[in-house]
Amino acid sequence: MVKIYTKTGDGGETGLVDGSRVAKDALRVAAYGDVDELNAVVGLVRAQELDPADDALLHEIQRALFALGAQLADPQARLRDRSAKVALGSDDIGRLEQAIDAREAELQPLGSFILPGGCPAGALLHLARTVCRRAERTSVALDRAEGLEPGLVIYLNRLSDLLFVMARHANRRAGVADVPW
Repeated sequence: MVKIYTKTGDGGETGLVDGSRVAKDALRVAAYGDVDELNAVVGLVRAQELDPADDALLHEIQRALFALGAQLADPQARLRDRSAKVALGSDDIGRLEQAIDAREAELQPLGSFILPGGCPAGALLHLARTVCRRAERTSVALDRAEGLEPGLVIYLNRLSDLLFVMARHANRRAGVADVPW
């Protein structure tokens, strides 16, 4: 049986996919940690009563976030070439854009910024959006420092847009109006 604790991180370092060791506060670790936190918040959203289509979409997004995190933890890009499971590309980004367009078509255009909140699912989707923006900022910093696959940052950017639209959409379905700032 494999133990959950290894004690290899007790000195403040962690291992990456390629076997290298880095400080736990390294930019790469921060980036995949932010993505992991985002995935947990998306899981919290999924614990709410959601439309089955939204739940299925968020399930697909969680799988994509695992792939994204795996790529961030793989500085030598070894996994991407060995497993289709960790690949993210233009098709994944296109699915996010289609989901945005479909939901946005049912919403009133915004004339101002809105305050995050609303029904429980809507409020949690707004929280997921802000965590996604942080993951995007950290990934952009990592991209500038070390270089990343271009689609990773684009995926996070589009995902934050989708989470915003999904929050508004969940609130509209719950009969909760957007609150302008």
